[in-house]
Amino acid sequence: MRRVITYGTFDLLHYGHINLLKRAKEYGDYLVVGLSTDEFNMQKKNKKCYFDYEKRKQLLEAIRYVDLVIPENNWEQKERDIKLYQIDDFVIGDDWQSKFDYLEDTTDAKVHYLPRTPRISITKILGDLKGN
Repeated sequence: MRRVITYGTFDLLHYGHINLLKRAKEYGDYLVVGLSTDEFNMQKKNKKCYFDYEKRKQLLEAIRYVDLVIPENNWEQKERDIKLYQIDDFVIGDDWQSKFDYLEDTTDAKVHYLPRTPRISITKILGDLKGN
């Protein structure tokens, strides 16, 4: 069984998120999603989520591509998670290009950067709603 992991905040879930999860799942049989906790999201982006961690977790667990949701509490845990869950492939959006290349040196996982879904982002949605 090939195991895949990805990470994100997944607030205001949209079809770009679903596309990322679907494409991530195509790399293997079992998809683990590291979901940023409210505290970590505030620390890394200085931003409060619209939906709290438990609601975002519930949404992700309802998606057929997702097999397991775990909390992402800090940047450093990725290496530990890959080893703990015996991950074969680490998948993340290409807006993080090259940031996680080191994981190929410190774990057995292969790192993949997937292109963003065109014309969709939370920033765009919020801007459109405001009429920008």
